[in-house]
Amino acid sequence: MKAHSIPVLMALIAIPVAAASATFAADDVDLRTLRDEVARLRDTYEKRIDALEQRLVRAEAKAASTESVAANAAAPPQPTAMAGTNAFNPGISLILSGLYSNLSKDPAGYRITGFHLPSSPLADITPQRGFSLAESELGISANVDQLFYGAINFSIHPDDTVSTEEAFVQTTTLPQGLTLKAGRYFSGIGYLNEQHAHTWDFVDAPLAYQAFLGGQFNNDGVQLRWLAPSDSFLEIGAELGRGANYPGTNRNKNGSGASAIFARLGGDIGASNSWLAGLSLLSTSPQDRQWDDINAGGATVTNSFTGSSKLWIADGVWKWAPNGNANQTNFKLQGEYLRRSEDGNVIYNGASTGSYAARQSGWYVQGIYQFAPYWRVGLRSERLDSGTVDYGSNNANLLRPDYAPARNALMLDFNPSEFSRIRLQFAQDKSFQGLTDNQIFLQYQMSLGAHGAHKY
Repeated sequence: MKAHSIPVLMALIAIPVAAASATFAADDVDLRTLRDEVARLRDTYEKRIDALEQRLVRAEAKAASTESVAANAAAPPQPTAMAGTNAFNPGISLILSGLYSNLSKDPAGYRITGFHLPSSPLADITPQRGFSLAESELGISANVDQLFYGAINFSIHPDDTVSTEEAFVQTTTLPQGLTLKAGRYFSGIGYLNEQHAHTWDFVDAPLAYQAFLGGQFNNDGVQLRWLAPSDSFLEIGAELGRGANYPGTNRNKNGSGASAIFARLGGDIGASNSWLAGLSLLSTSPQDRQWDDINAGGATVTNSFTGSSKLWIADGVWKWAPNGNANQTNFKLQGEYLRRSEDGNVIYNGASTGSYAARQSGWYVQGIYQFAPYWRVGLRSERLDSGTVDYGSNNANLLRPDYAPARNALMLDFNPSEFSRIRLQFAQDKSFQGLTDNQIFLQYQMSLGAHGAHKY
């Protein structure tokens, strides 16, 4: 090969090499560009996914908290698949409860000074000394079909008597947030009244519930509730019934003897706090509602009242649990104010009839603190106001004491699970004028079988 041909050949070889290098360089730029674009897209979508996941967590937390407040509507479980062989088998629950009481004063002749309680509810709220069977309960409940739910609850009393606390049917599929209940049921008035005794935070009902409701008011009749379709909890209810229990009486007549309306509003404050407030009105028309009393001369007399009775109740509850988790620690503040007005006639000792008008009130406030898993401590303070009482022409015969019954209680309970509880309670009871009863209670409560969720 000639010498001058070598540069030409080298040039010919360099041209395709340079072209290939340029091509590879361009491809490398494009590849880096594609990688950068993919990285940007991945980063963008990861941020969007993280944002969506955070929104989902917040939404789920809010929904769970709202559901806990809305549980106060007491709606029954909805029917499940109809094909299952156990779809209509009832759930059976048994609450076993026992009590030891140490009382410094003899409970015989127990009274709440200035408040007229008939013998039946008075016997139910009078504490007993020593060991006794506390109120135990047997409950049966199930879906009837795709439209109705039914439940019955028997109460076994310390004196070996059995009563039907509740026996009702309730709709499950009414539209527009409506629920209809018919039968015997605890009235929806107030906060505590609708709750069974084994869910109470203290051994006994507050003084105001004892004085104005005989401990707890249940009714035979119908109840309609409406739950608003809103983010906040809003419920309105109305009842119409027989009104046979105190403060009403059994009546041999058509129609109703008691009516009630109630409304509740609740919601959340952040992730750790929730609240519920309510207002209720119970109207009854007692006839010949009797009570034993001591007249101005110191003699025991039996009187009766006929007329109208109206009871207003304002209630409020605030709950705190860190980030909504109540397993480790939580706090509940609860209180109610009750005010009753009655107008009509009183028959004094079966002989003298005179007009009657009374305005009385009472309240309680309590705080319950779970300071460690399984352990709670609680304090309750309560007062009654005997108010103004006018017996008309019988003012000279019947006493009108200016006394404010009071009681304070401290409790400590151990809850190994939601199905068992052991409670120790100390109380100083000044409900009877001139006497102070120092009380110690030791109680156990055990839940067997089906166990429904408790109310808010």
